[in-house]
Amino acid sequence: MNKVRTRFAPSPTGFMHVGNLRSALYGFLFARQNNGSFILRIEDTDLERYVEGAVDVIYSTLKQSGITFDEGPNEGGAYGPYVQSERRDIYLQYALELVEKKAAYYCFCDKERLDGLADATGIKRYDKHCLSLSEAEIAERLARGDKYVIRQNMPTTGFSEYDDMVFGHISVPNEELEDQVLIKSDGMPTYNFANVIDDHLMAITHVIRGNEYLSSTPKYNLLYQSFGWEIPKYMHLTPIMKDETRKLSKRHGDANFDDFIRKGYLPEAIVNYIALLGWSPKGTQEKFTMAELIEHFDVKGLSKSSSIFDEAKMKWLNGEYIKELPFAKFMELATPFFEQSAIKGIYDYQKFGKLLQSRIEIFNEIPEKVEFIVNFQKFDSELYQNKKLKIDSEVAKVVLETINPLMEKMDVWNEESLHQVIIQTAEELALKSGVVYTVLRVALTATNITPGGSVEMADILGKAESIRRLRLSLKWLRE
Repeated sequence: MNKVRTRFAPSPTGFMHVGNLRSALYGFLFARQNNGSFILRIEDTDLERYVEGAVDVIYSTLKQSGITFDEGPNEGGAYGPYVQSERRDIYLQYALELVEKKAAYYCFCDKERLDGLADATGIKRYDKHCLSLSEAEIAERLARGDKYVIRQNMPTTGFSEYDDMVFGHISVPNEELEDQVLIKSDGMPTYNFANVIDDHLMAITHVIRGNEYLSSTPKYNLLYQSFGWEIPKYMHLTPIMKDETRKLSKRHGDANFDDFIRKGYLPEAIVNYIALLGWSPKGTQEKFTMAELIEHFDVKGLSKSSSIFDEAKMKWLNGEYIKELPFAKFMELATPFFEQSAIKGIYDYQKFGKLLQSRIEIFNEIPEKVEFIVNFQKFDSELYQNKKLKIDSEVAKVVLETINPLMEKMDVWNEESLHQVIIQTAEELALKSGVVYTVLRVALTATNITPGGSVEMADILGKAESIRRLRLSLKWLRE
């Protein structure tokens, strides 16, 4: 068996869609698992859709994702160049070889004639009109400088068949295969032609791509056969869906990798999640490192059914990754989000970070999670109500009247000393300590839902601000 060689061949048309990223990931995993090579090829023959800087985005996304290449535009290799626009002259010579073999032909039909081929449903299907031109007619028109394309000459009877690694045996009636364009009127190859030539010349053994190409793959195989080349193995992947009926769409900005990163998703969590979209590992494990994905990836686990992109599931998985980060790394990633929050330059990010690391699923939740601390204003005494702990406004008033003087006299203000004062107050009033903790949290924050308890809140606020808030809360209770 030839050494496994897989490729990722994106078009530089903007951001990286998670569907593209999954194709790259599976190609990478399959190559690494089989001690093969993984190649990056940029397919930029569609000049109208080319976006400046898109190649940099492709490299940046894949680097962040932990996907590396053995050959490519930046890496070099024995099969370059790895950018299709730099290979332009290669394709025409192979197209002309097909013309000589009668496997392709010149087509001079203009737009008006092609538009007139539409049937009652509006579908245009080329009728092989130019296949009947004589060599003399072709030579005359070429000499005259008439515009032309080169079309593949498809058989009109029989079937084209092949075996797919996911979908099994595929058979397509040849009469359904239109004579596709191989070389466009501007001299550039179509995607359908260039990828066959490049895959052969780059010795690609396994082609991994979306299942929208299942029915057109026979066209590619006929090209391989016309040249007498070995046909690669195919692994067609089902689409990732937005919901039951709609595919995720790059055109509509769905599932943009960079957007997820900006929200505060970790690249390794995104990669882990998309690996599971269309692939089911054996067992119940859901969290995989890249090394584990390489070890466990199996084509037999690839689904023939579409997968629905569930951001809530990815969010949960991301939260699991965040919990496991070393605290220093967590703070490095969290700091930009603290900087965007209402506590910027006011409170200690590290103290909040210790409370939030186990309480957030994505980093952009941080601004919302900390906003409460600066929104202290007069609040309704009903906030103190807690039937389970038997707290009402009168109990809250007694607690604050007792604890406020004690806290004002504190020389050392830290979590340990704050706990001692709370326990002392509970004992003095013959109350459960939970009552004092709860009253204090509401009095300090004007809310009963915070990422930490009253001690953590008092520590973050500091003595002066805590005392100020406690005095105000008691004043409001007395009014």
